[in-house]
Amino acid sequence: MRGTAMLIALALVLSATPAAAEQAPPALPAPTGTHPVGTTSLYLKDISRPDPWVPSVPYRELMVSVFYPASRSHGPRTQYVTPAESAALLADGGLTDVPPDLLSRTRTNSVQNAHPAGRPHSLPLVVLSPGYTKPRATLTALAEDLASHGYVVAIVGHTYENYGTSFPGGRFLGCASCEVDHLPGFWEKLARGRAADVSFVLDELTGRHPKWRGARLIDPSRIAMGGHSAGGCSATTALVADDRIRAGFDIDGRAYLLLAADLDRPFLYLVKYPPGAPFPSCSEPFVQDDWQHLTGWKRWLTLHGAQHASFTDVGLMADHFGVDIGATVDGARVQAITRAYLGAFLDQNLRGRQRPLLTAPSQAYPEIEFCA
Repeated sequence: MRGTAMLIALALVLSATPAAAEQAPPALPAPTGTHPVGTTSLYLKDISRPDPWVPSVPYRELMVSVFYPASRSHGPRTQYVTPAESAALLADGGLTDVPPDLLSRTRTNSVQNAHPAGRPHSLPLVVLSPGYTKPRATLTALAEDLASHGYVVAIVGHTYENYGTSFPGGRFLGCASCEVDHLPGFWEKLARGRAADVSFVLDELTGRHPKWRGARLIDPSRIAMGGHSAGGCSATTALVADDRIRAGFDIDGRAYLLLAADLDRPFLYLVKYPPGAPFPSCSEPFVQDDWQHLTGWKRWLTLHGAQHASFTDVGLMADHFGVDIGATVDGARVQAITRAYLGAFLDQNLRGRQRPLLTAPSQAYPEIEFCA
């Protein structure tokens, strides 16, 4: 599963009209919290293991975007993707009639390299993992919102698992894993590799010599991890591999490595029920298989009317260009629902704040069905 639906959605967004290049760039929705948001990019290098997709490289290198509460709201805004990353995505979709840097001009709400704000060891950490072949930037709107509510958020760019990653010095690495994603065992390898990436990022952010100047803000006892699609699928694998992760969530992913033993930490599933789907809304086999092994606090929520791409910034771009991606709930609404329920989950399980939103259906969000 290479996230084909999301790629098609992106292509539709950007080729919807010949005038697309003349329109204003997309703008991410404003965060809903009270904190200004800063961001920085980290280059991390794990010399303890070779790259899983290019074994001739004797180390694993990653780019990570960190979002955090900042001391100021003014300054240069974060670039959504680099021009090279934008061009790679557009080229993969066969889109040659739009400016290659179009996505790089998406307007964000976070200030580049703003000074972090907060007391030492006061902020929970959330690690996000994007869908397969998708850049880490596609989770920016969610990350900005969480940071505005007082979380440090690290989005991991899993090298060679997306259509292009820019590194310091102008290096650009493409999707080496795409050459072997049809082979048996690929998805299991992907999940294990992402779990290893997440553990390494935790080492670099919470270890004795952290690689980010704001790392002192992080409370290492309050860490959650999850993501969208392949990133969400990797969450249970990461929780099993690393007991520093206290809670996990899967946003519309399909498990590759099923739980073989009980897992007693909190877990949230948020999955789509697309318009006209022929199956019962609470019948996802991958959730049912793992559900029996989740022995801690857990919720399974289904969002009616959404499509796979709706949960990410791609859905927001569809809104901007007026493109129908097959959802009956628009991208802005899905983003608002995702922010609300994930924020409630994290507040309750990392901050100990009981959230009634998680106990029963809400009139404010009639699209959400409680399963199991």
